[in-house]
Amino acid sequence: MPHLYKSFKVFLIAVLFVTCGSFAQEQEYTTDELYTQARNAAFDEDDYPKAVKLLKAALAKSPDYLGVRVFLGRIYTYSDSLPKARMAFEEVLAKEKGHEDASFAYGNLEFWNNNSEAALKVVNTGLEVHPESENLGILKAKILKDLEHYEEATATLQKLLEQNPKLTQARSMLSGINSSTAKNELGVNYEFVYFDARFDDPWHLAMLDYTRQTKLGSMAARVNFANRFKTDALQFEVDAYPRISDLFYTYVNLGISSDSGIFPQYRAGFSLFANLPASFEADAGFRYLAFNEDTFIYTLGLGKYYKNYWFNFRTYLTPSDSALSQSYALTVRYYFGGADDFVGAKIGTGISPDDSANSVLFDGANITRLRSNNIALYYRKLLGSTHVLTAQTALEDQEYAAGTRGLQFSISVGFIKRF
Repeated sequence: MPHLYKSFKVFLIAVLFVTCGSFAQEQEYTTDELYTQARNAAFDEDDYPKAVKLLKAALAKSPDYLGVRVFLGRIYTYSDSLPKARMAFEEVLAKEKGHEDASFAYGNLEFWNNNSEAALKVVNTGLEVHPESENLGILKAKILKDLEHYEEATATLQKLLEQNPKLTQARSMLSGINSSTAKNELGVNYEFVYFDARFDDPWHLAMLDYTRQTKLGSMAARVNFANRFKTDALQFEVDAYPRISDLFYTYVNLGISSDSGIFPQYRAGFSLFANLPASFEADAGFRYLAFNEDTFIYTLGLGKYYKNYWFNFRTYLTPSDSALSQSYALTVRYYFGGADDFVGAKIGTGISPDDSANSVLFDGANITRLRSNNIALYYRKLLGSTHVLTAQTALEDQEYAAGTRGLQFSISVGFIKRF
């Protein structure tokens, strides 16, 4: 009997050993499985310590798995363990110079922590090995913008757009910094307006403006000349685009004229713009025009970059005692180069207070009951690096009295010099 009991104990121990061994084998995860579990721990469970533990276990199995080590550096970055993050990235870059993911993650770490010079060095090394990397190119442009190296940032973005014209983020960034490559800008524009029935004589409008880039945003002074109804007049305006943050900026406009029959005697405007995720931009504001009566117009707009295109929908709402005038416009641009290289079209209804040719048509007595439809075509082209040519033509079917309509045709050309 004792011999039987002893044999049973040996058998039981053997079973337990085999079972535990099998269980242990079932818990032996591959490097990729540990990597996946670490990503789930970091992103789904928001448990960075657990993710670090799993990544270290993965690296114990595969110390040369660079993707795992880069992710470990990212987790250290997210959890503010910056010395450990730097060590992880540098170990990857020591094994593979210019490793794309490591260069991008390391560059972001330094950029986010206000070490733009160090970030630029890391990213440049990465681009030496991966010159067509869009991620590294975009990050480099951000760093250069932060360092106020606007010309280099513009060149970087233009190169990216040459590689991939559908890179929306690059075009959106270029649009924001392009005018900052030079501190000064001088522009001229002439517009000719012809009427088939409403007026016997055409209108002539000319503009001269000077824009200066400042740390707060761009500021412009403008002189407008108009010959309407065989009468000459001048208008003086100032525009400003104060930047509040990376998310918000504003538009402010003030204007004055001595002849309220040709231009509004006073004008003012304000809009708040928000740069939204997914390359959207929204704005809301008002315009004020003072003729014989004061007119307030409210505006809302929504813009979106998509591949080579920019779409913008805008409405102007003009309230009065008896009705609400509603104007709508849809603008589409197709970019064939940088931010100054595009063709565009606009279709709309009603009158825009931002249209220098037609803002004189705002009259509190009849603006809410007259209707119009319009279409316009645009062209803008960068010549060299500091010259811009613009052209526009438009056709408007305008109701200028109840039941009476006429066509209005306009064409304009402009030139901008940056220095």
